[in-house]
Formats: sequence, C-alpha cells, structure tokens
Amino acid sequence: MVPWAVRCCLATVRWLPVVFITAVVAWSYYAYVIQLCIITVESVPEKVIYLLLYHPFLILFAWSYWKTIFADPSPVPKQFYLSDSDVQRFQTAENEEAQRQILAKMARERDLPVQCRTVTGAYRYCEKCKLIKPDRAHHCSVCGTCILKMDHHCPWVNNCVCFNTYKFFVIFLGYGLLYCIYVSLTVLKYFIQFWSGGAGQGMGRFHILFLFFTAAMFAISLASLFGYHCYLSSQNRSTLESFRPPIFRSGPDKNGFSLGARANFQEVFGDNKKTWFLPMFTSMGDGVSYPTRVDANAANTYNTMGNTASPSFGDGVTYPTRTVDDDSDQLLGQRQRWAEEGDVNSPSDPNLTTFPSESRSSQVQLLSEQ
Repeated sequence: MVPWAVRCCLATVRWLPVVFITAVVAWSYYAYVIQLCIITVESVPEKVIYLLLYHPFLILFAWSYWKTIFADPSPVPKQFYLSDSDVQRFQTAENEEAQRQILAKMARERDLPVQCRTVTGAYRYCEKCKLIKPDRAHHCSVCGTCILKMDHHCPWVNNCVCFNTYKFFVIFLGYGLLYCIYVSLTVLKYFIQFWSGGAGQGMGRFHILFLFFTAAMFAISLASLFGYHCYLSSQNRSTLESFRPPIFRSGPDKNGFSLGARANFQEVFGDNKKTWFLPMFTSMGDGVSYPTRVDANAANTYNTMGNTASPSFGDGVTYPTRTVDDDSDQLLGQRQRWAEEGDVNSPSDPNLTTFPSESRSSQVQLLSEQ
C-alpha cells in the first residue's frame, strides 16, 4: 500500500504538465495581444482584424482543453463486477479452465455484451478491479481503475483519453493546431523584421521572437498527433488497439470495430452536425457495447452452421460461412451443390448414388441426366 504522503506528492507532480501548458497559453496571450497587437502593430484595422480572429481560436482551444482535463473518465458499470462470493470461487478454482467456466457462466447469466477475448479465448478479467472487462476497456495504472474504451492516459491533460473524453481530446488537438498556425502566420512578418534588426527596440521584440518559435514548435508537434488521431477515428481504432488488435472469438482483428469512415466518425462526434466541432459530449453509444464488422455484414451472410447457443468457452473455433448464391441455387434446386470428394449423396434425394472412384465432373453430369 502506497503511503498517503507519497500519493499526494504523485498527484501534485501529475498536474505539472497541465500547469506548464496553462502558463504557456497565458504568456502567449500577453505576447500576442499586448506586445504584438497593441504595441507593435501600427495599423488600427490590422489590430482589429488580428484580435477579432485571435479570440475565437483561443476560446475554443481553452474550452476543449478544459473539458478534456475535467471530464470524468468512463467508469465500468456495476454489473461487470464480481461479487465477493464470485471472487472467492474464482480465486479458489482448481485450474484455469475452471476459472474460465466461472467467468463464462457469469457473463451468460448477466447477459453481458462482451465479444473480446484473451489470447487463450477466455473472457478478459481484471484482477485489480475484480471485474469482467467490457469490450475495449482496459485498466489504467495511473487512475487505478478500468476505463471504458481507453485510448491512453495523457500527462498533458492529467486524465484518461477514453469514451467520455476522446471527442474533447481530438478537437483540443485540432483547435490547438489552428491556434498555433494562426499565431505563427500573423507573427511571421514582425518576426522577420525583428530578426533582421530592422524594427523594434527593447524587451518587447523578444516576446515576439519567442512567440513565433513556440507557436511553430507546438504546431509541428500537434500536426502529427492530430493527424494520427484523425486516422484512428476514421478506422474506429484506439491507440492501444493500434498496437495490440482486439481479439474476438474468430481471432485478432484490428478492424473489428470499423463500420466505414462516416459511421466511425459519427460514433465519436455524433450525428448532429451542429455540435460536431464543439466541446460537447455527443459520442454515440454507452461505452460498453459496440457494433462490429461482423454485425454489419450479418444480413448479407448465410451461416451454414446456424447460430450455436452457448459455444464451448474459449475454443476459438470459427464456423464456415458462405454467401447465398441465388442463381446457382435455382439451377440445382434442392440438391446440395458442394460436396466432399467421394460423398455426393443427399438425404433429400434417395435416387442419387455414391461413386467414390468417379471424378466430380462425372457426378455432376449424372445429376443433370437424372
């Protein structure tokens, strides 16, 4: 158990990156508004235009940053937690297979919408939180709990980027990038003048010089990070899933939750266009269950094995599927149109005879003659 004093010190240290970013933004406001627009820029229309365009970028950037920091991370619902008696039975189980059966029974009884598995095919279980992990949930060692659709724990916001905060985080990166680009472009002319020594005196010009360097540096960093998360959003994939694909009963699939670019975008930003780019929570779903590619294609796929109720736990078997071919089925009627070599008898047609030594083409010819 970590001592109370150590936990307090760690909590304080974790806020230092947030304090640093806040201080940089506050200084940039002074350097841009006071040193650049009020003192350096001589043209009044130019001052007004700069200030009118600057403040919307600043407000949206600060608003989204605030929401990313202080939005509560997504907690796991109570039905996923094991009771004390279930934990006792799980911990005293004879072997790993018995533990699997306990988790499988609980998931069935509680009707938990869990599709992801471990490498061995078992339900994912958190030993620290004593719960069955929902799909896309992971344990955050910094927050000390399991988080729904965890992307990563970001030190710059001192919060988990997850189901509740992912939209805020992405638009925070976007508005931060726009803010830095705008500051860099409007300061560039005066930066060149001060750098060449053609204008400006005193300490004020150093604010302009450092403002350009700082804005350009952060713009480069934010551009790569924002582009990466735009790509992840289009693929409906988290940072953790990009390094370790989710495992379904059919095996690992890095695109298992991808429903197409538009549907993936709406899952994060919602279906209301008016609130897409505002720091308001509009993400779709409950953070527990997610549609998958298998669900999206289920209407167009015929499962030759049917729906198997309560499959053997952790067997990892993928049942064969095939797409219904209406033209071929109409030509052949009710006859079985694919068979193993040496076994072409169909229970529905007693007139067919088995010819183990004949080739498949000869069998098809006999079928047509009958």
